[in-house]
Amino acid sequence: EVQLVESGGGLVQPGGSLTLSCAVSGFTFSNYAMSWVRQAPGKALEWVSTINSGGTSSSYANSVKGRFTDSRDNAKNTLYLQLNSLRTEDTAMYYCAKGNSENTVLPMSPLTPRGQGTQVTVSS
Repeated sequence: EVQLVESGGGLVQPGGSLTLSCAVSGFTFSNYAMSWVRQAPGKALEWVSTINSGGTSSSYANSVKGRFTDSRDNAKNTLYLQLNSLRTEDTAMYYCAKGNSENTVLPMSPLTPRGQGTQVTVSS
């Protein structure tokens, strides 16, 4: 059974930082790209980033580029998202999503496995 468990969210002031983690099981993590997506209250799901299976290439939404960095440790079956220079508009539930190949993810598909999410709240 595919399982993804996010952690690391919390309340942080604008300009602050957080590191999110996503621990996975039930599939060969090193064979699949992974994504982060987020959903703010009352808004649609938004793609944040995608990292390939080897961790050598990442892409980011324009809204987070230069502030967020994803990474992975294939030996630990864990995906990370480093959030820096946080803004109030980054407040959302953050989810990790499993890819369908080494380089691709369909993060917005309802069929894509995602975790239960971790809440990030940016507020003074």
